[in-house]
Amino acid sequence: MAFTRMVAAFYVFLLIGVLALAGIAGVAWFGPALGHGTNVMHTSGKVVAVGPGKNFVLLETKTGTKKAFTCGTDCRASARHLQRHLKEGANTDVYYVLGANQVLVAKDAD
Repeated sequence: MAFTRMVAAFYVFLLIGVLALAGIAGVAWFGPALGHGTNVMHTSGKVVAVGPGKNFVLLETKTGTKKAFTCGTDCRASARHLQRHLKEGANTDVYYVLGANQVLVAKDAD
């Protein structure tokens, strides 16, 4: 009888773990789309220049290319935060959309 209770407890813990991992995976997969919209793309790298205003240039980690981003009125990044990333050389995640004339319009940079 004790053995069956231990097996049942094991399966309960296994079920809780699987449900927790499924929830975490769901948030990781759908989170950016919920926060920024469905047509948003993502890149990451290091900020190499800031200005004028909140516009910035990012050196991509994956490709090593520089991309210039325009921060519009709905951009959640602050110039001060971008300056800190530039000074510290911190990795920066950028969520962006393609604007008119293939301009990269940043929605969020963190």
